[in-house]
Amino acid sequence: MQLSTFQDGFSAALLGDATDAPWLSALEAQPGFAVYRNTVLKGCIDALQANYPTVCRLVGEDWFRAAAAVFARAQPPRDGLLVDYGAGFDNFLAGFAPATELPYLSAVAHLDRCWTACHLAADATAVDRHWLAQQAPDTLPLVHLRPHPAARWAWCDEHPAYALWQSHREGLHPNEALEWTGDGALLTRPHAEVVWHPLSRAGTAFLDACADGRTLEAAATSALNAEPTADFAALISTLLDAGALILTESRTG
Repeated sequence: MQLSTFQDGFSAALLGDATDAPWLSALEAQPGFAVYRNTVLKGCIDALQANYPTVCRLVGEDWFRAAAAVFARAQPPRDGLLVDYGAGFDNFLAGFAPATELPYLSAVAHLDRCWTACHLAADATAVDRHWLAQQAPDTLPLVHLRPHPAARWAWCDEHPAYALWQSHREGLHPNEALEWTGDGALLTRPHAEVVWHPLSRAGTAFLDACADGRTLEAAATSALNAEPTADFAALISTLLDAGALILTESRTG
């Protein structure tokens, strides 16, 4: 038997998805094998709970761990870096029958995932207000800015996902009078720690445009098309202060 065949079969057996190969049946019959299986599953669940703390606070530990077990069996880790485990958990929750009465849960899970991605992203030097003040007015519209590698942003049309996420992430009691409207979030890591800010619809449109490689002028147009009443000067100041943007080489066309 090839080593890779054994390893694949052993991994499948640990996750309860083994084939009917005789040697695997004999392996699973060993009394100690259940210990390995339970340890692996517990490790996956623990990692998901660590990576989705806001979701866990919203639903309670018992509910969360039961859902995490279902996810872990269906989508086991692809590598040993469990700090990054759980991509797709938000989509899983969107289709998870017990979460039907919690339609905002997937959007909150997405923000937890944004935090992890922001935490693990590469470092880069962000542009700031000092940089902006040095730009010539005639060339500034043609500048290409792009989101910082650690910047993550999201807009939720139907639920106040960011307000829910922020209050539970910070250990606050959500306001009972919370206005149930859509909102947006920006997560950045300008220094050592991940920080977060509310973000307007215009802000998400602007960052989307920057990520697509558009000029500052074109990105500003996208922002104002998304939210015509937006104060673009205030928006760009917010993004610069948050360390959400970096500079690329200017180009035309």
